[in-house]
Amino acid sequence: MTRTAAVIGAGPAGLMAAHALQGAGVQVHVFDAMPSAGRKFLLAGIGGLNLTHSEAMPAFLARYAQRAPALRPFLDAFGPDAVRAWAGELGIATFVGSSGRVFPQDMKAAPLLRAWLHRLRAGGEGRPPVQFHMRHRWLGWADDGGALRIASPDGESTFAAEATVLALGGASWPRLGSDGSWVPLLAGRGIDIAPLRASNCGFDVAPTGPDRPGWSAHLRERFAGEPVKPVAITATDASGAPHRQQGEFVVTQTGVEGSLVYAFSAGLREQIAAGGEATLTLDLLPQHSPAQVLAETRRPRGARSLSTHLKSRLHLQGVKMALLHELLTPAQMNDPEALAGFIKALPLRLAAPRPIAEAISSAGGVRFESLDDALMARASPGLFVAGEMLDWEAPTGGYLLTACLATGRAAGRGAAAWLGSR
Repeated sequence: MTRTAAVIGAGPAGLMAAHALQGAGVQVHVFDAMPSAGRKFLLAGIGGLNLTHSEAMPAFLARYAQRAPALRPFLDAFGPDAVRAWAGELGIATFVGSSGRVFPQDMKAAPLLRAWLHRLRAGGEGRPPVQFHMRHRWLGWADDGGALRIASPDGESTFAAEATVLALGGASWPRLGSDGSWVPLLAGRGIDIAPLRASNCGFDVAPTGPDRPGWSAHLRERFAGEPVKPVAITATDASGAPHRQQGEFVVTQTGVEGSLVYAFSAGLREQIAAGGEATLTLDLLPQHSPAQVLAETRRPRGARSLSTHLKSRLHLQGVKMALLHELLTPAQMNDPEALAGFIKALPLRLAAPRPIAEAISSAGGVRFESLDDALMARASPGLFVAGEMLDWEAPTGGYLLTACLATGRAAGRGAAAWLGSR
């Protein structure tokens, strides 16, 4: 007898759960509120789909911080090498970029998603075709606590699944379906959930004066949207350990965002939660030593303005020069020793993370302690959870997608094994 399972959510975790269930001969029905599958997956791939990362597993696992032990079994079973092999089976060749990140050869998400959906829909060799139900929003459970309530353009209906995998994402990108509306539904079933918070997010700067709640009008009007590069940031991580990383970020209307800021977002968010604000330190000239910078700030400039002098001697100009004027007093700007120190270590105080709806991903979610080793909810047998709904976070760079795929696969395999045992 063919068993039936529902997968709620057609993102990477949900599709991988469907893939695993289908491979076990289970008839899978995928429900998603969006008009088509993988909407966030496609959007994330617009600038080049970052599938995973090539670094060695100990370093790879460390990216998941305190949740690395919980994720390790799933990543050991389906880690970076397995992700590349899976893409290859779908006809998508990959390569390792100079940063260690792994991309499809053509850098695009659409061909991979098309090949994946085609295989799921085709079935074959004992694998029932996966049935997709788009524009179908999960509303929870019927009064009997068993059947799933589903809203579609044709009205509300119920669906009786023998097992269910939830892969609804966190609360980032709500316009693509990840709105966190599942939180009260699972909490009502006695499933423990850590509060959802912004991760890989931008930050608002702290007030720089009594009459200046954030950036000055001059900086907003002239430099919002400008990248700051090359630059290095020093900040503490979620455990309080200091780290330094070089890259680039962008000045926004209210603060800063971008890949280099995202790398520190978890620690900065926790500092703000604990103390009201956080500080990161900018090295505006990471290619220069402190001695080189000091020698140039001390160098007589004659009739030249300070801006002209720094542009000529240190190639310091534009948004970097604007940040110095924004954050330093005139006395500090005109003190060669102080100015050199700030060019290499400019403190930037942050007041708040940007709203979770603007974040790349979210932290928090269903705690692993409320799930068994197969990602089934202890309080709700037959209900499995995967992807960003789980309580973990990681930086960008392929770590988010890999963990979503790995936990989706584990939940799907767990659901198949549970069905097989009944």
